[in-house]
Amino acid sequence: MVDRRLRFATFLAPNMLPVYEFIAHYAGKKLGCRTELFVGECYEQLGPEADVGFICGLPYVHLMRQKERPIELLAAPVLHGKRYGGRPVYFSDVIVRRGSNFQCFADLRGASWGYNEPYSHSGFAVVRYHLHRSGESNGYFGKVVQTGWHERSIRMVYSGELDASAIDSQVLAIALRDDPTLARALRVIDCLGPSTIQPVVAVRRLPAGLKAALRAFLLGLGRDRAARPYLAHGLIERFVGMVDSSYDDIRAMLAVVDSACLLQAALA
Repeated sequence: MVDRRLRFATFLAPNMLPVYEFIAHYAGKKLGCRTELFVGECYEQLGPEADVGFICGLPYVHLMRQKERPIELLAAPVLHGKRYGGRPVYFSDVIVRRGSNFQCFADLRGASWGYNEPYSHSGFAVVRYHLHRSGESNGYFGKVVQTGWHERSIRMVYSGELDASAIDSQVLAIALRDDPTLARALRVIDCLGPSTIQPVVAVRRLPAGLKAALRAFLLGLGRDRAARPYLAHGLIERFVGMVDSSYDDIRAMLAVVDSACLLQAALA
């Protein structure tokens, strides 16, 4: 037993929490140390409060811009499904109510739109990039609401409070699987991406041997019979190793919206 406690934090969607809880618990069992998982509220918690984080690719890129890079990559998931092609990527699926007249993103001018939060790549940054590439600027949507979580965006489109939203494809697939009512009521009209999927990171101050053990643990989960049912709940096939340049696609999109002064501007 290693005389230390590893603190895991998730900054991702609540419907993936059972998977992260399992990973944190199983890591402790495999590495012989105490572990705990908490839901992170801000990325400044990585280091002072959390040793390992499940984070979005956009804040990863932001954190790696710092002079003293506080984190490093451990691994990232590969999702089940033909659309992912066995690669660590995901999509941003644009959803509307099934009975609406919207047929593609271009139909959404003047519509009400929801996004989860501004540090989300799939819910916010990739949408800004898509609008810029389409020659659009502020004022495209009629109303914009920050919902807090992808799941709340889904529910608000379902209830008619919002016309549309861009949802992480993994989160959406789990939501539609777990609630057939949503599956019958919603449809996808467009797809943005693919983008490199959210990584698992470790704070840089951890001992090198421990980071190597965590990385090996994650890379072995897909072959671990005990882990497979939990990974399957999150539609994860396996974890693969990543390098910093894996996130150059998100860096490139961020550079475009930064240069156009669009990233932090309101969508409306």
